[in-house]
Amino acid sequence: MKNYFKIMIESKNRIRYAEECLAEKFVGVDYGVHTDLTSNLSDELIAFKNKVIPLYFIDHGVKSKVPDQKVETLWRFCKEIQKGDVVVCPNGRGVLYFGEVISDYFYKPEGILPHRRAVNWYPATFKRVKISPEMKESLKSKSIMITQHAEEIEKYIREREYEVLPMAPSSEKHLEDFLVENWRHTELGADYDVLEEDGEIVGQQYPTNTGPIDILAISKDKKELLVVELKKGKASDSVVGQVQRYMGYVRKQIAEKDQMVKGIIIASEDDKRIRSALLVTQNIEFWRYHITIKLTKDSNV
Repeated sequence: MKNYFKIMIESKNRIRYAEECLAEKFVGVDYGVHTDLTSNLSDELIAFKNKVIPLYFIDHGVKSKVPDQKVETLWRFCKEIQKGDVVVCPNGRGVLYFGEVISDYFYKPEGILPHRRAVNWYPATFKRVKISPEMKESLKSKSIMITQHAEEIEKYIREREYEVLPMAPSSEKHLEDFLVENWRHTELGADYDVLEEDGEIVGQQYPTNTGPIDILAISKDKKELLVVELKKGKASDSVVGQVQRYMGYVRKQIAEKDQMVKGIIIASEDDKRIRSALLVTQNIEFWRYHITIKLTKDSNV
């Protein structure tokens, strides 16, 4: 019988770790135990705890109690998951990855998440906001087995909901989703991160008393907050006032005393009026988005 498991990447680095898992075709956990557990995979959880907890003490040089839940989750990851089972992995950007487990447990001391399973990731992804309330609760629960949602998960896998931008964004929301999903690959991603709390993105459609900010980001050195307003097509000068209102809110309600607040307007075109407005406006820049396609001849055909 095929079972289904949720694997929650450690929250502090969830986005980066999830992308690495996807690229290298594995899923993994850490939980502070940095020892190969192959020879310690007892059939009984209690026996496993008796073996692993002393290892935790050796690794960390402390005698504080390692949380039972972490040890139990580690045992279930290493012992219960079988080849052919399906894992569901939130990527920290509000998207779920699905994959089929293709290996037994193995330990890789170098790199991230040393306790691993090799995975063939399905091409399908699915937005977390679209799943059922029952499955959302299961993703928050302590248990990693979610086989009770097998039918729902298989439906998502079959639907193959790709996060792909077509030749032109159909709406500002579409452009926003694509930009957030691909943030690390943009010019802005080199200097800023979309605002997160506990490893989850909160900076998309960030609520304010003057309306939601499309994207709220923070510089990697934490010295600057960035308000990003997106416009499909041409931007008018009225958007300058809109960004200023958002920046005022961020400065008063969110920014610390030593943090700067900056604004960026992103659209495909500008005009004379917005250029004139920006000439006398501080800390707001205009950026253009471009949709391109590249064709290459396959020399092997």
